[in-house]
Amino acid sequence: MVSPLVALTPKVQSAIAAALGDDFREADPVLRPSQFADVQVNAALALAKKVGMPPREVAAKIVDALDLDGVCDSVEVSGPGFINLTFSSSWIAGLLQDVEADERSGVALQATQNIPIDYSAPNVAKEMHVGHLRTTVVGDSLARTLEHLGHHVIRQNHIGDWGTPFGMLIEHLLDVGRDSEEADLLVTDPNAFYQAARVKFDRADKAEPAGSEGDFNVRARTRVVKLQAGDPETLALWRELVDLSKIYFNKIYSTLGITLTDDDLAGESTYNEVLADLCAELEAKGIATVSDGALCVFLDGYTGREGKPVPLIIRKSDGGYNYGTTDLATIKHRVEDLKAHRVLYVIGAPQALHLNMVWDTARKAGWLPDDVVPVHVQIGNVLGDDRKILKTRSGKPLRLMALLDEAVEKARTVIDGTRPDLDETVRATIARQIGIGAVKYADLSVAHDSEYVFDLDRMVALTGNTGPYLQYVVARIRSIFRQIGLDPAAQHAPILLGEPHERALAMHLLGFGDVVAEVGDTYEPHRLAGYLFELAQAFSAFYENCPVLKAELDEVRESRLTLCALVFRVMTTGLDLLGLESPEQM
Repeated sequence: MVSPLVALTPKVQSAIAAALGDDFREADPVLRPSQFADVQVNAALALAKKVGMPPREVAAKIVDALDLDGVCDSVEVSGPGFINLTFSSSWIAGLLQDVEADERSGVALQATQNIPIDYSAPNVAKEMHVGHLRTTVVGDSLARTLEHLGHHVIRQNHIGDWGTPFGMLIEHLLDVGRDSEEADLLVTDPNAFYQAARVKFDRADKAEPAGSEGDFNVRARTRVVKLQAGDPETLALWRELVDLSKIYFNKIYSTLGITLTDDDLAGESTYNEVLADLCAELEAKGIATVSDGALCVFLDGYTGREGKPVPLIIRKSDGGYNYGTTDLATIKHRVEDLKAHRVLYVIGAPQALHLNMVWDTARKAGWLPDDVVPVHVQIGNVLGDDRKILKTRSGKPLRLMALLDEAVEKARTVIDGTRPDLDETVRATIARQIGIGAVKYADLSVAHDSEYVFDLDRMVALTGNTGPYLQYVVARIRSIFRQIGLDPAAQHAPILLGEPHERALAMHLLGFGDVVAEVGDTYEPHRLAGYLFELAQAFSAFYENCPVLKAELDEVRESRLTLCALVFRVMTTGLDLLGLESPEQM
């Protein structure tokens, strides 16, 4: 299963060798898209100086040696030495027939690697906000795509489930009662529970040392010591907090269509028992040293203001551990225990310095060998209309569930206006699919490390580069096959490419496998989103200009139905890799 460019490359390389000598057999043919043909060979310009000939003369020699019978209808030299190639429609149809017969629609399986992906990572007893949206959506799309390419993906939801705040949270849970309405807030409104505990803690710090409120902070701090010491009763209370938060996390993941499960939880607490030994090993190896009471790693090349070295603190002066310690433990675990070939961290761009220091420390300690590649998939911010980080009017981080609910409501307004004929339950289902799909696609259609402005009205529109537009194309194809009572999966007639719009659609379909592989290599889902949008446009142009069910000839009708079925298969697969649903109707 090969794309046109992959099939063409050895043919052009053979022609270059025949024209210029065997030393050039491995020369890059420099194949590029062209507005004048299907593809342009630009190798002559790069080779001209090496062989001491004008580029046009080099191009002419390559053309004379090219054997493209049955592949190209037209081969010509243009400009300073470009070679324009126009493929034969029958050759394109043959390649596409192979894709149509392939159950994977041209996506080749790769040699399997173990790839842990660290993404989402909310905090226990805290509500997920809009800042969690991108890491969750991008990470999940990468997990889906890499699995589709044949890799063993190990999802790692590195939740914040350990540390000082848990003393405060546990004591507050005991105060309000574990079966109380206030305790239920951990599922319905985690921020309210957390803020109530925080207010009580801060007020206790200022209160007179008398009364139950006055000693709340003392109890909280004592509880932290018990938690870190592994006190059974305290651990049981901590697990209750985590379990209640898991219900909330799973509600978000279910609403968003995210593939994370409880089995993927790999929180900070996972590494608690190994942190002391980790620090001891770094100290014994001379990698970590004590500075101002804290255990630190000082690495060459990491300096701050006035050239002062920037430390990676792995044990605080009070004996506590921090993100640096647990992040070192995670990379060690992922390499040694999970046998990772690559490790992806789908987290905010500002964490780049921290991650690089962690990885360099791990390399120095021998925990991160050169053949294991850690990758920071940097996540940019979601902005409001004012081009500042999206927040509520009060300046607080926008609750993720509130944003998702608003998206579904907005989509419901659209679907109520366009399809009032549909049943109430059906419209509710479509509104959810469109609303959630719109939010996810808006996120995935831009480079993950860039910022974008959150605009719900634009996101849920049925036209333009939006999720609903792509979903509408799928629904339209379903409608075509419903009219004739046929499952698209059962359509396998020979493909004929007689019209320009048929040919353009075929050329685009041939690129699917390459794009999916590229996403797996570059960790950039926006490349797949862009491909699907262009495919949707190519299909719309085909559908408007090439009658399908009313085609004059039966073989043309069947061919066009096959094209529709293949577009349907590629679109639904692509949308699924992005994490979007494909509505039955719209």
